[in-house]
Amino acid sequence: MKYVLLGRQSGEWLGRHDRRNRLARAKAKELGIKIQSVLYTQGAYDFVDTVEAPSPEAMLKFSVWYAKQGFGSFQSLPAFDGKTMAEASKEE
Repeated sequence: MKYVLLGRQSGEWLGRHDRRNRLARAKAKELGIKIQSVLYTQGAYDFVDTVEAPSPEAMLKFSVWYAKQGFGSFQSLPAFDGKTMAEASKEE
């Protein structure tokens, strides 16, 4: 399942970006989550990521782990491609 992550970094970890990034990528890999893209933004969110997760439970484990590390927090939104949307929107 694809997800879009909308996140905020904690101020404590802003100065240690490389370490946070390395630890988060290692944990994601351990959980079978493939990080497809990472973009840093200005505004309500500090980053927008796209990932592929093997299950909702893996995504939940990652988000709980991320928060427990004090890295910040994120919302994980299931994401669908155009083909899936077209199929879902067909009239019966």
